[in-house]
Amino acid sequence: MTVSYEMTHLQALEAEAVHIVREVAATFERPVLLFSGGKDSVVMLHLAVKAFWPAPLPFGVLHVDTGHNFDEVLAFRDESVRRLGVRLIVGNVQDDIDAGRVVEETGPGASRNRLQTTTLLRTIGEHRFDAVFGGARRDEEKARAKERVFSFRDRHGQWDPRGQRPELWNLYNAHHRQGEHIRVFPLSNWTELDIWRYIRDEHIELPSLYYAHRRPVVARDGMLLASTRHLVLRDGEEPVDALVRFRTVGDATCTGCVESSAATPDEVVTEIAATRVTERGATRADDRISAAGMEDRKREGYF
Repeated sequence: MTVSYEMTHLQALEAEAVHIVREVAATFERPVLLFSGGKDSVVMLHLAVKAFWPAPLPFGVLHVDTGHNFDEVLAFRDESVRRLGVRLIVGNVQDDIDAGRVVEETGPGASRNRLQTTTLLRTIGEHRFDAVFGGARRDEEKARAKERVFSFRDRHGQWDPRGQRPELWNLYNAHHRQGEHIRVFPLSNWTELDIWRYIRDEHIELPSLYYAHRRPVVARDGMLLASTRHLVLRDGEEPVDALVRFRTVGDATCTGCVESSAATPDEVVTEIAATRVTERGATRADDRISAAGMEDRKREGYF
């Protein structure tokens, strides 16, 4: 008797991501997975653990720490790596500021987000990583839609969108010289809705910021920013209490939240299914510099 089996959409995405993770582990000498505690990196780490279970994860995780992160996210990061027994490498932006490699912005509206590129490239070079997993998805914005799954970076860590390699039939070219590396995006074909449906179905834990909670926020430039110790208030700004959640998390000085009552994965799935605004477009001030802002940053070495 022949039994046919057809994968669901999420099962197909999971199988593709697991294949990519295993391909990297088999091909590269020193891979590392970017892990910030944000939802996409949490899903990526979950998939990587699943790819090798019951064996331990054969590579470590890297967090580029701006020093302006949400306390809840850092606590979640540390608990996750402790629970999984994974090696955590932290690249600190503050170290590059102290060494004079970058100059910190000052005043209201200042952010360390752009300074992450220098810290990321320095950390990659110091540890000689030849493959770096990132949680970027093609649905996030235009520059990331141009990415291949295996995205080549030259010895300066820079990206040339016109110099990327074809990936016909899902065949990936890992060739690189010493000093060069490959950025790998296992979630390329996922959407925000896919991510949340997978979180719901796999019962994946996330930092509490991703669910509705009350906190003081500041309205600025059409966004709601959390009033934290990192946020410098402008003249006339006054924090107000609101029921909000975060669709993405990063540097607390430029990551906004949205008013929401969605307190469970099911409720978030329903909310995301009805929205027509991308998470980065709605909640990331650093992506509003210009239409080509993200592409310029990626050319410099950012994810």
